[in-house]
Amino acid sequence: MELAPFVKALVGSIIYSVIGIVMFAISFLVIKLVTPFSLRKEIEEDQNTALAILIGSVILGLSIIIASAVGG
Repeated sequence: MELAPFVKALVGSIIYSVIGIVMFAISFLVIKLVTPFSLRKEIEEDQNTALAILIGSVILGLSIIIASAVGG
């Protein structure tokens, strides 16, 4: 039984996962820097549900785009 293809696929998956997480983190930081207000304050303290839904939608959209870009 040859273990090399499994190890190669595992390493590739880990590398692509790290790349995807880094891209997502950078994208979220850009969103956080672009907004003229504190996202945390608006969502947690002011209970701004509309903003929470909007940010959640953006996060899901970014995740889908990054997953398809990394996965090919």
